[in-house]
Amino acid sequence: MSQPQQEAAKLVARLLNNVAKYSVALGITGSVLQSSLYTVDGGERCIMYDRISGVLDTPVSEGTHFRLPWFQTPNIMDIRMRPRTISSVTGTKDLQMVNISLRVLSKPDTDNLARIYRNLGTDFDERVLPSIGNEVLKAVVAQYQAEQLLTQRAQVSAAVRSELTKRAAEFNILIDDVAITHLSFGTEFTKAVEAKQVAQQEAERMRFVVMKSDQERKAAVVRAEGESEAAKLISDATKSAGAGLIELRRIEAAKDIAGQMSKSRNVVYLPGGNGSNVLLGLNNGV
Repeated sequence: MSQPQQEAAKLVARLLNNVAKYSVALGITGSVLQSSLYTVDGGERCIMYDRISGVLDTPVSEGTHFRLPWFQTPNIMDIRMRPRTISSVTGTKDLQMVNISLRVLSKPDTDNLARIYRNLGTDFDERVLPSIGNEVLKAVVAQYQAEQLLTQRAQVSAAVRSELTKRAAEFNILIDDVAITHLSFGTEFTKAVEAKQVAQQEAERMRFVVMKSDQERKAAVVRAEGESEAAKLISDATKSAGAGLIELRRIEAAKDIAGQMSKSRNVVYLPGGNGSNVLLGLNNGV
């Protein structure tokens, strides 16, 4: 190999060595920068753990932030409202068993995120809400009878919300809404309710029958009083007018009967008393 070729080969070798050195340096630098950056998304907060100072009290808000690799560890916490269903089988004041389900919307208190992380971790709702939810449900339901859980459902829900809010506040958890989504009773209580409804319907029907009989009795009394009054008036008129009133009523009745029968095509005369007959005018169509 000639002298120029050897010099060119040495130059290429030095260049490749420099590129390798720079590549390693750039790789190390990029890795350090990547490990030094972390992102907090919307609806989240970061609780920073420092190996020297421990858990920092001030949470980090949304955005991209720097940290010291290995010395600091970011812990992301969700601060949005999260739904949770809590179910419990408990007894009422009148010793009836009820299966009740509760839907709870909760979120952490952002002013105490560091305390929540120290005491409960990032899964704080999983650790707290099922236990205090069952406790509150059993305590509140025991104050009401089974029928009151149905007739006073809004009041029961408000009482559960008030007690659950107080208990959750002890763990720095905020309760936004509480709703009873399911409520069912045992077989015996269901049959008792159905029997009671049937008895109430039967009692209502019997009351209607009694009211109908009472109205019919009153109507009969009024009708009898009217007939008695009419008979008294006729008797008084007979006493004052003698047989003439009876004769007048007989003539009026005979006139009405004759007027009705004269409209019939099959009758042409009416037989009268003492051999006298009444001849009727024939219809034009006969």
